[in-house]
Amino acid sequence: MNYFEEEEYQDSKFDVKIWIKIFSYMKPFKRNVIFGVLAAVVLAAIDTIYPLINKYAIDEIIETGSLEKLPYFIAFYVVIMFLIGIMVYTFIIHAGQVQQKLSFALRKHAFKRLHELPFSYYDKTPVGWIMARMTSDSRKLSEMLSWGLIDLSWGLLMMVGITIAMFILNVKLALLALSVLPVLIILSIYFKKKILRAYRKIRKENSKITGSFNEGIMGAKTTKTLVLEDENFGDFDRLTSNMRRHSIRAAMFAGLYFPSILFVATIAISLVIYFGGIDVARGVITFGMLYVFIAYVGSFFEPVMQLANILARFQQAQASAERILDLIEMEPEIFDTPEVIEKYGDAINFKKENWEELVGEVEFRNVTFKYSKGETVLSNFNLKVKAGENIALVGHTGAGKSTIVNLICRFYEPTSGNILIDGKDYKDRSLGWLHDNLGYVLQSPHLFSGSILENIRYGRPSATLEEVIYAAKLVEADNFIVEFKDGYETEVGEGGTRLSVGQKQLISFARALIADPKILILDEATSSVDTKTEKSIQRAIKIVLKGRTSFVIAHRLSTITSSDCILVLENGIIEESGTHKELIKLEKHYYKLYTNQFQSKVISESKSG
Repeated sequence: MNYFEEEEYQDSKFDVKIWIKIFSYMKPFKRNVIFGVLAAVVLAAIDTIYPLINKYAIDEIIETGSLEKLPYFIAFYVVIMFLIGIMVYTFIIHAGQVQQKLSFALRKHAFKRLHELPFSYYDKTPVGWIMARMTSDSRKLSEMLSWGLIDLSWGLLMMVGITIAMFILNVKLALLALSVLPVLIILSIYFKKKILRAYRKIRKENSKITGSFNEGIMGAKTTKTLVLEDENFGDFDRLTSNMRRHSIRAAMFAGLYFPSILFVATIAISLVIYFGGIDVARGVITFGMLYVFIAYVGSFFEPVMQLANILARFQQAQASAERILDLIEMEPEIFDTPEVIEKYGDAINFKKENWEELVGEVEFRNVTFKYSKGETVLSNFNLKVKAGENIALVGHTGAGKSTIVNLICRFYEPTSGNILIDGKDYKDRSLGWLHDNLGYVLQSPHLFSGSILENIRYGRPSATLEEVIYAAKLVEADNFIVEFKDGYETEVGEGGTRLSVGQKQLISFARALIADPKILILDEATSSVDTKTEKSIQRAIKIVLKGRTSFVIAHRLSTITSSDCILVLENGIIEESGTHKELIKLEKHYYKLYTNQFQSKVISESKSG
């Protein structure tokens, strides 16, 4: 499934199931919801009673000209105002807490799920899609289900209270006031559909724009070196123009909708004034009664417009609810069974007391693997590696090198066959157990914002400063770190932008080493460094790999000459295997690769000399 296409939601009706799921995240703070709704209920009751108080003043004080009851009116008025102030304060406080707590809960669950999802999810999901879920969608939902829910409670109860009061006071005028409701309902349904469709298109374009922002920022250097500014601006201008067009369309329908409601409300008030005025002239009703109905009709249509707006926002937020639930409820393709979780813990909550020690023996048994969309990479692949062995993987792009190490790390799982760690299928132990025993140095090193010390410590947060320095010295990273003014407290910048590629690689190497992994994987770890740095890493590798099971993917074959076994892969099949000396004697594929690379290196060095 292409996750980017998940923006193409159908214009479905209001989906109760989706909102029930979202409401379930509000259970931990239902007390805030209850108090906020109760405050809205009291406000609705006060708003219903308020015109009756003024009716009393008109009929009993103004009409009669007697001021004897004026103190009672003033006292009651003060009490009402005091209650309104308390209730407004109450629902603002609790609605604000609901908004913040719900936003936190949604983002927490979504972030947890992102940690549980495998690499395959990130392979096919744009960063912009994920960022939109974690930011704008969660914010929109929390706002809607805090303020919107309380406003909805107030509006509904206000309408019900006014309707009951009008029918109790005068059935004829009540029917006249409500005679325009069918027109109101038809208008609401029509505009609601139009507004919802436009807002869903806005959300879709917003996700694309977020993704474009991310690509533009991450690829700024490439854009400048290839002079792609005009092309990128054109693409971005097209996306923003689409969003502007849909936004204008949504604003146009919203702008037409509210005047339409106001026009209908004006007709209802006109009917009440006309027929009520006749009844006043005939002495059937008092001026106070006519005032009450005029006030009630105006008050009735105010929550109607509020409710129409809230329901439209709920429909808009439903698209956000669908998307964020898609993320939260996304079933990982790679997961631990309930039995494994019960014993070893899940991907976040570990039960380390039950973890067995990982020795480092790795075995592939008849493993076949293919990506969800693509050709088969490995077919009936078999390999047995003893604990502590250093295995080098060599081959052209697409030969299956990265696939093998990704399967070992359980970033992906075999389509068929088994992978055993220490003689036991690694699915019978937890992902956390396996990953806690792994060290992985990527071809393109990634550092997090923060200091060099913090980045190395990511390998083991409990590591002391002395242990961090020791790991850095092993890979000879300490040589350049101490030259910085702030030493190990030097800020690396976002993604490590303040350091060279070689420096970032050495720090990522130290980060993997400090974790003291039982299985260490080096994915082209020296491909981005200069010759001097490469020699530093080679010296460190000899010390660090001793006693560990390791898998090394390398284009620079000079880095793997001391490996216990070199596997030459072609289309997922082991074409040759053996030590460096054994493969050189065979004078086959590896021999050609090595000699060609060696000759190229000699020629390059002679030219530079």
